[in-house]
Amino acid sequence: MKRRAFLACPLALVARAAPAVEYPRVGPGTALAFPRDHGSHPAFRIEWWYVTGWVRDGSGNEYGIQVTFFRHRPGVAEDNPSAFAPRQLLFAHAAVADPRHGRLRHDQRAARTGFGLAEAAEDTTRVWVGDWSLALVDGSYVARIAAREFALDLRFAPTQALLLQGDGGVSRKGPDPRQASHYYSRPQLAVSGDLTVEGRKLAVAGTAWLDHEWSSEVMASDAVGWDWAGVNLADGGALMAFQMRGRDGGALWAGGTLRDANGQTRAFAPGEVRFVPQRRWRSPRTQVDYPVAMAVAAGGAEYTLVPLLDDQELDSRASTGTIYWEGAVRAQQGGREAGKGYLELTGYWKPLQL
Repeated sequence: MKRRAFLACPLALVARAAPAVEYPRVGPGTALAFPRDHGSHPAFRIEWWYVTGWVRDGSGNEYGIQVTFFRHRPGVAEDNPSAFAPRQLLFAHAAVADPRHGRLRHDQRAARTGFGLAEAAEDTTRVWVGDWSLALVDGSYVARIAAREFALDLRFAPTQALLLQGDGGVSRKGPDPRQASHYYSRPQLAVSGDLTVEGRKLAVAGTAWLDHEWSSEVMASDAVGWDWAGVNLADGGALMAFQMRGRDGGALWAGGTLRDANGQTRAFAPGEVRFVPQRRWRSPRTQVDYPVAMAVAAGGAEYTLVPLLDDQELDSRASTGTIYWEGAVRAQQGGREAGKGYLELTGYWKPLQL
């Protein structure tokens, strides 16, 4: 067995073992501190750095790009002195959405930390799995991904202050206050660099969004998944909205944040956010049915999210153990484009387990 394959450990397999540790909880009154909180928080159970964006090549062709690194502390065998004990697991997903290709190009990685194969630094954003990496370098994020069908070498430069989600960076995800995460975003990132597809290296530029989120308990026991949208608005504003769905398909909890073009921020209460499916698409591979066009109402404003292409399904059963839809979308308002962003739809294949 190859060393890399031996070190890889899908989350779905580790999750079967009962944790033997007490994880820290997310609670109000905890102020985030930077640059420290750009880094990893290994005591917490789950964490992710999530970059999505729209880029354009020199010919005017548009692409959606997505890079995600997940960290998981399974909480088992932590007293085992072996270097092979799975104290921290890292997973990575990357994708390119290209309407000319007709389906999502995507790839994934998974590894235990250590052995020089995978790590997540605590002092700043610097996370890697093999030759995939995301790092905060001289104030900008740099992503380098060498996937099977594509490659990314991109820089994401902040143009605005970071955006604390929820109440000062504490984002409730359910009726129990323990169902919460520490969460901040970096909207309106200026993208530059290279995208390689079909053997062609293309210089691209555009706009992206980064989320960094960590928690020990995000979902209520009766939640099956979530719908999430992050949109860079055309006027310079930023909108994040989400709903946690119950087994009946309705919203158990919802929330979000709007930063307007003047920099004023408003957090939404659960009753102020609604997701209403507009059109559905069934995957020809998995037969999962997704609401790929969605009307999102937040605080009195409503946007219709329309996908760049329908087939943006990501099968991550080889790493995080699930199938979901994660796609580039246009935000329309009154028939006009009001922004661009990403829509994430989880729990439509099976109830999500985190």
